[in-house]
Amino acid sequence: MLRIDKLSKRYGDHLVFQGLTHSFTPGCVALCEEDSTGKSSLLGIIAGTIAPDSGDVWIDGHSMVLAPQQAKARLAYVPDNCLAFPTQTGRGLLEQVAAEKNVALDEATLELAHDLGLEPHLDKRFEQMSTGTRRKVFVTAAALGDPAVVIADGPSNGFDAQGRAVLAELFRAWGKDRVVLFASHDAELVEACAATSVDVAALR
Repeated sequence: MLRIDKLSKRYGDHLVFQGLTHSFTPGCVALCEEDSTGKSSLLGIIAGTIAPDSGDVWIDGHSMVLAPQQAKARLAYVPDNCLAFPTQTGRGLLEQVAAEKNVALDEATLELAHDLGLEPHLDKRFEQMSTGTRRKVFVTAAALGDPAVVIADGPSNGFDAQGRAVLAELFRAWGKDRVVLFASHDAELVEACAATSVDVAALR
């Protein structure tokens, strides 16, 4: 479902990683190292928001280099920065993602928004929301379109206890038939969703 092939990335003189190659099968995988290990860069490359210096990413059989539109159609991404569009509303983001995935904003997705406590916030602009609320909207959007791969950078940051419990249950359910790859220092979340912990440097 997810394969990285000889990925390399550097910023100036700093080599972040080189030659990363790994195939991921369905399940939850957590990148849990300390900062400055390339976690966010790797997740951004897999999500197609950062260009690698070399290598490729394959999402459900589609190359991010050769067929990025098809690859991204099978992917959901919860970025570290959830304030890219400050004047957009939460509902607006959900409608946008549904349109991009060519699916309806269905009852199951709205029920997830309810479980995360989002109902009072969906019509607020992102600039009016807390960090955790913004992230909850992106997690809800990740449920749209039945993606094969879910990438999340710090998914529980800013979450309350109820939201973290819902997130762990959601990741466990998704991990049964898709790849959930996330970076987090939240040990309780990693344990609750039965994630396998790996180091970026070990993906070779």
